[in-house]
This record gives sequence, structure tokens and C-alpha cells, in this order.
Amino acid sequence: MSWLAKMAGLAEVPVFVAFGEGAPADAPSVLAKAPGLRVVETPRAAAILFVVGTVPEALLPQLHRLHDQLPHPRASALWHSRNELPGATRIEEIANISVLLRAIHRDLLGGSLKSEPDFLSDAPPNEWHGVGPHGQGGKGMMGGTPYGRPMAMTAADLRDGLELDAYTADFGPFLPMLPAGLVLTLTLQGDTIQNVAVAHPPFETQEQRGWVLLNLLGLPALAERMLRATNIGNATVKRLIRLSGARAAIPEGLGRTHDGSDVRTRFDLLTGTSEPIFNLHVQQIGLDDLLIGLEWHEAMLVLNSFDNASLRAICANTSDPEPDTMAGGMDHGVHAGHMS
Repeated sequence: MSWLAKMAGLAEVPVFVAFGEGAPADAPSVLAKAPGLRVVETPRAAAILFVVGTVPEALLPQLHRLHDQLPHPRASALWHSRNELPGATRIEEIANISVLLRAIHRDLLGGSLKSEPDFLSDAPPNEWHGVGPHGQGGKGMMGGTPYGRPMAMTAADLRDGLELDAYTADFGPFLPMLPAGLVLTLTLQGDTIQNVAVAHPPFETQEQRGWVLLNLLGLPALAERMLRATNIGNATVKRLIRLSGARAAIPEGLGRTHDGSDVRTRFDLLTGTSEPIFNLHVQQIGLDDLLIGLEWHEAMLVLNSFDNASLRAICANTSDPEPDTMAGGMDHGVHAGHMS
């Protein structure tokens, strides 16, 4: 091993985490406390794909596509997972996570562990059909799904009717800003949501996502401090959250439900900065009621402000994707969309 590889092996290990069903609710906290690891938000910046929990068979194509996005040299590891990934290291003991992942990274850089090959063939997800007068796959000069990637097609903006490009794609199930397992089919004009459908609901979990809200509000250090705290009742963390002014950065009335709560009040609850003063109920509320017309960052705040059970109920009240009625007419079976 060269001295350069030895030096690189001492650096923090960039890890991208893919959560599956049955992942421990405290997994983000465990990883935040693990020395020598750095959880990154894109697989392009990771050396190790860490699968926590079991990814159901229906979402395995997305997991394989996610794996192939990691640059070489790369490896994968499994924790609390029944999945089988060729070459992946299975971790049994929580105390060994940091030690094993750092050893894998060191061996990758030193060359004693070979980089994992692609799971998928290097081919477009859809066959090229050459549809359209110019062979571009769509109508006129735009639209269609050439090679499985939907192209934007003009449609009326719901705010003022102005004809703008509308783009439809799947988002999830491994996007860090979305609850694990959730796959949304969104039609966007710019960053404004024009239509929404649920392709896959979030996995069941007891995880509290107050730290995700802090991340979305541009306070990653405070989010990490919340994860490292022994429990949500840590008085110092709660005081820092109040002093940060994060609550004031959330638009008043955003994501209001029938019980009168909005993202601000649910933020207080998730971060432990106030006692519950309402009984959250989400009957007859769907994501289309909450998200359509919002900009992307507002929609992410709304999604992460609900506990898991409430969000699953809201998803159940939301329509399934209807390819023929959504822009692009995309095929969910072959288009992986935006996973990370």
C-alpha cells in the first residue's frame, strides 16, 4: 500500500445510506455518533453503500441503480437486512459498524479489496423507438420518454395558465430529504408542484424526523447535534433550536391540516421545543391537498413534519400514478427516476 493510500485511509469514510423496511429507528443517530464516518447526500460522493433494513423486491431495481452510481473504488455493506447483494459485507453487531466500514474503505484504497462491478448492464432503461417527426421520441420537438427519460412538455401553469414546460418523474425511494421508501410521481413546472401521486408509501418506522427539518432549514450542525443528543429532551439542544430562529423561517400556515396544526406547530413537537397542544388527525387529507402549488423546499418541509403513521395515512388518501393522465406518460416499471 502506498503512503498516499495509507493517508487516504485515515480520512473519514463517505457513506451513502439506503434505508429499507425494519431499519432501526435510531439508525441515523447511531451513524451520527460513529467515529470516522461521514454520511453524504448523494451516491456520487460515497465510497460505501450502506443498506440498513430490507429493501422490498419491488424496489430492488432502484437499489441496484443506486449502487451503480457510486464511483470506483466502491463497496457495499448490509445491516439489519435480509437482502443479498453480491460482494456486500454483512454487519451483525452495532459496535462494529465504524470499525468494519473503515476497514473496508482502507482495503479498497489499498487495493486488497476489489471495487464492486455494476449490477446493471450499461444500456438505456427503455429501447429507442425513434418516435416523432425528428426521431426525438415525442410530439413536435418535445415531450415523450426517449430512452425512458421523460422530456418536458408544455402545459398550463395552475397559478396563471401560462404555458410552461412540465416535467414528470419519480422521486425516491432513497432521497435523503424524503422519508425512506416513499416514491412520489411529481409533475413540476420549475420547482412548483403541479401534480402528485404516490407510487410507493413510506416504510413503517418510529423514526422522528425533527433533525431532517433542521437540515432542510439550513442548520446541518444543529441537526447533527440533535442526532448526537442522548434523547429529544436534551435541554441544551432545545435551547439552541429556539435561539436559532428556525421556527420563524417556516411560513405561517404552511401545510395546515383540519386540526389546525401547520408545519410550525409540528416542528415544535418533533424537536421537543413545546408540548403537544393538538390531536393530529389527517382523515380525508391527501398529498394533493397539501403539496400542489407549493415550491419544492416548502413541500419537503410539509412531508417531513408528519410522524410516520400520519404520513402513511395521508399517502393512502392520495391517488396512485396514472401514466396516461400525467405529463410524459412515463413507465414506472423501467424508469428509476430520481433516487438520490
